[in-house]
Amino acid sequence: MPSVAATTTEASLTDTAFFSVHARAEPGTMPRVLELFAKRGLVPSLWHSAVSGPDRARLTMDIAVGGLDEETTRYIGQCLRQIVFVEAVLTLCGNPGD
Repeated sequence: MPSVAATTTEASLTDTAFFSVHARAEPGTMPRVLELFAKRGLVPSLWHSAVSGPDRARLTMDIAVGGLDEETTRYIGQCLRQIVFVEAVLTLCGNPGD
């Protein structure tokens, strides 16, 4: 029988959206990405970003936001793809174990 904590965690992941944003490492890229969530009143539950590449010109942002359905996740993904310097956006809605 699963513990209460495990059940609660699994339930909270079912409506969590995950975004992986790959962009050019420019000073305005990260605030533009965050603005998309902020103007909707959303605070990411996870944000991890890293600069990489031999010339440190690549920026990867991994973001998780709770309470989003598939339609909203897709829409935000489309909006993220329109941001200048964003090269690719991967989205996943729901429990990644499903």
